[in-house]
Formats: sequence, structure tokens, C-alpha cells
Amino acid sequence: MSAGETTSDSIDRYSRQVRFPQLGEAGQRKLMGSRVTICGCGALGTVLANHLVRAGVGHVRIVDRDFIETHNLQRQILFDEDDVAANLPKAEAAARKLRKINSAVTIEPVVTDIDHTNILGLVADADLILDGTDNFETRYLINDAAVKLNKPWIFGGVIGSEGQSMTIRPGITPCLRCLIEDSPPPGMTPTCETAGVLGPAVAVIASFEAVEAIKLLSGAYDALNVELFMIDVWDWNFRRLKVAGLLGKVDCPCCKHHKFEWLDGELGSHTTTLCGRNAVQVAARRPEPLDFLEMARRLAPVGEVRHNAFMLKFAAEGHEFTVFPDGRAIIKGTNDIVKARTLYAQFVGS
Repeated sequence: MSAGETTSDSIDRYSRQVRFPQLGEAGQRKLMGSRVTICGCGALGTVLANHLVRAGVGHVRIVDRDFIETHNLQRQILFDEDDVAANLPKAEAAARKLRKINSAVTIEPVVTDIDHTNILGLVADADLILDGTDNFETRYLINDAAVKLNKPWIFGGVIGSEGQSMTIRPGITPCLRCLIEDSPPPGMTPTCETAGVLGPAVAVIASFEAVEAIKLLSGAYDALNVELFMIDVWDWNFRRLKVAGLLGKVDCPCCKHHKFEWLDGELGSHTTTLCGRNAVQVAARRPEPLDFLEMARRLAPVGEVRHNAFMLKFAAEGHEFTVFPDGRAIIKGTNDIVKARTLYAQFVGS
């Protein structure tokens, strides 16, 4: 059975969903012919991917730069201890699980860092972009790309027990920069390292995102959320911020002036600390994939080097290195970007 197939047998799979009158068979067929790109496959992204693949969205592209660690298992629902032991990237591990859940959906894992050089290619053929990230830099990139390409996207974020989400349709609703023009400075907002994060809070926000995705993809535009909503699952506090009036009334650099500063690379860094990880990602794109066999040989004097098709790992000077074929590396044991760049140049190369 191919992705997006609309035979009676494939429709029967979704019978309980089809019986929901606001969706029906016509809505289900639209879902099965739709394509989405999920940016990030951590806590939010795994719940999003799980919901949409089970719902029958025809093509799901999952983009993530990271690999799985034991502390992820508390909230990232598609992974298990075997995935940690296998040193699998999140996108690849998620794809393997999801294909077992629904073989009628095309799952496309992409192990890469989303940046200004590649985001347009990752979302250009998608009907919808979904936010499964943990940082504002990537969200501003998504926002720029969505406005430039006139594609809807759904924002979501969770810290501690509180989350928020908003459905953004360029030209119809305000964009993210209408609400928050500039990214919060480092250290000025809570992170999952300082505030923690509850798995159920993630599941609630991602589920809201998934419902909005089903509405958008099935054409139920009148039912879409038009507000920024915030919910605290611990205190059971629910707030809604009416934002529709901002459209065209704020001097938004993105949707009003079509200045795509994040997409053009004018804003944002290419090396970043990772939330809650005591780690830095160094991005250094290369025209050809790294030769892990040669790299392992060169690094042998440092100590044990392990690698598979997806990543190479080694330790040096009290730091753990995870290197990806595209030249990216995650260096654990520091939050100092300058030090991480120095270590990268020393052991991986410039």
C-alpha cells in the first residue's frame, strides 16, 4: 500500500476518525494526500509525528540534528533504551518506529541541523510546517520561510509545566515576529536545564498542535485557533491572548516589510548551546560527507572511537564528541561556544 492511497481498505483503517462528522471521508482523503515537515524530533516532535502518522497524513518529513540519550526517554515517546544503545539519530529512530505503526504513510527522516542554508528546501513541498523545536532561532527561521513561501505553520513551546501554541497563516494571521520581534537574549529566559520539563505538558501542547494540523490539512479553516494560548498543566491555568488585531498594525519586519533577516543569515548563529545538555553544537557544513573510517583511524591515539552510518563518537580532554556526516558536532562538557569551536578545530578539523 503506498502513501496517500485512498482505497476503501485504507480508509477503513481510519474508520473511527472518519466517523467524526467534522472530518468525514472527504477530510480523511485530504489528510492522506498531504505532506508535512516536522522541524525537530524531540519531545514535541515525537508526539506530533506519532499523532499525524496514526491519523494518516500521507508524507511526513522529520528533520532533527540530534541523537538519543537516556534522559530523553522521560518525554520523547517514540524512543526506547534499545535506540540509545544503538546510537541512533532521533529522526532515524523515529522513522523506524513510525513505519511499524503505519506502513501506508511515507516517513522521510532527515538528519541535519536546520539553518538558513537548507530550510527552504526542507519545507518547500510541504503543505504545513510544524514546530517541534526547543529554540527561538529555529522558530524565526521557520517563520521567515513560511512567510516567504506563503505556507502555514504551527508554533509550540514548553518549559516546566507550561506550554503555548499558535497557528500562523501568512497574510491571514499575525506571524511570530508580530508578537515577538526579537529573539530573547541568552540567559534571559528559562530553559529545560533551569526549569525542567514535564512530559504531560509536552503531550498537551503537541496534541493541540496536531489537532490544528488535522484541521488545516483537511480544510476545516473555520475551526482553527486564532489566538495565542498558554496552559500550565500543574496549576491548571489556561490563558488566551487575542492576537488577530496585530496583523498589519505592527511594524513587523517579516510579514509587513518582507525582510527575511533570519533566512538571509543576517541574524542567528551557526554554533549554539543545547538546552539542558551542557553541550554545544558546532555547525560546519561540508560539500562531501565525512569519511568516518579515516576519521576513526586518525583519532585512534585519542582513545576508543565508535561509529556507524549516522554518527561517530569519541572522548577527548574530558569532553564527549558526537560527529555527524555533514560535519556537525555536538561537544558535551561545556557551554562555552568559543571553547567548543577550539575543540572542534583541534580534533575534527577546520
